[in-house]
Amino acid sequence: MKPFAAHGVLLCILFLVVGGILGGILGDVLSGASFGNVLPLVSQHYEIFNIQHVDLNLYVMEIQFGIRFAPNLLSIIGIFVALFIFRHV
Repeated sequence: MKPFAAHGVLLCILFLVVGGILGGILGDVLSGASFGNVLPLVSQHYEIFNIQHVDLNLYVMEIQFGIRFAPNLLSIIGIFVALFIFRHV
């Protein structure tokens, strides 16, 4: 196995983000299908953290910041698969 530094941290982050996005898309697509009682568990979003909107008023412009991380189970699986693929590339 190669260490993370061989490919770079930015490439690792790219793999993880793409894996999470593809897993989330797959979870949303499968949420419409009816294959039994497993799919509602797979497509349910689990909120990890939620930073509500913070308003920054600069009197010339107003900026709002906020972030929410709520992956579904397939997003988490996609992140682990992307990490596995990254380590073997």
